Amino acid sequence: MSILVNKNTRLLVQGITGQEGIFHTEKMVEYGTRVVAGVTPGKGGEWVLNGKIPVFDSVKIAKNATGANTSVIFVPARFAADAMFEAADAGMELIICITEGVPVADMMRVRNFLDQKGVRLVGPNCPGLLTPGEAKAGIIPGNIAIPGSIGVVSRSGTLTYEVLYALKNLGLGVSTCVGIGGDPVNGTNFIDTLEMFQEDPDTEKIVLIGEIGGTDEEQAAEYISKYVTKPVASFIAGRTAPPGKRMGHAGAIVQGGTGLAEDKIRALEDAGVKVADHPEQIPELL
Repeated sequence: MSILVNKNTRLLVQGITGQEGIFHTEKMVEYGTRVVAGVTPGKGGEWVLNGKIPVFDSVKIAKNATGANTSVIFVPARFAADAMFEAADAGMELIICITEGVPVADMMRVRNFLDQKGVRLVGPNCPGLLTPGEAKAGIIPGNIAIPGSIGVVSRSGTLTYEVLYALKNLGLGVSTCVGIGGDPVNGTNFIDTLEMFQEDPDTEKIVLIGEIGGTDEEQAAEYISKYVTKPVASFIAGRTAPPGKRMGHAGAIVQGGTGLAEDKIRALEDAGVKVADHPEQIPELL
């Protein structure tokens, strides 16, 4: 079993005719994901990937024509908020926004709208989702993970790939990998994903990959201590980061005495989580 995406997911790609959109659409199709439509305003009626996927002018038209239930967004940051609004308004059940650099003010408006609509968002500034052997929605390489029973949730794209590959090399498979992104305002968070993994009967163990900045990991630790009965291993990036300096992600900044790696590690260990010194150690801890 899996969470969020599987072989029955009917995926729509917003921004499919752009360079990033078409490249990753091809990779998703090669993996076996059911990509049923693309959306680029003004290019409705066209087809991409040698006539395999139709392009529509709007998400609503595409959904009505193809039955798409999930959207993945590859549009420039200045259009990303409108793309998320459009997908939610059209009735998409799940929206995955890969775009980075979306302004915080835009995301606050989007989050408010999506919460009212009851639509789940993953991202922005994230690598997306991968359910090995079934579907990938985003940019996570499909060949670095095998099917299994370990759920992975991460704020960092690159570290996600490293951990997935380390697990694969030891023959450990993954139920679903969720890249939630590292922006200060996003959709799905650690607690949302932990709850889904806890309820998923085929996820037996969980990997949580965090980083400095904010208090998401501390909140996740508190949730784990109260509600998660499955074994959890973790890695926190940024132990050596100087205070006040942004490290890759907009949310990865230590300010006002909060967001330190030491605080996150302590909270996780107090909750019974095994914390790795480096990503390659995670398979051993599991």
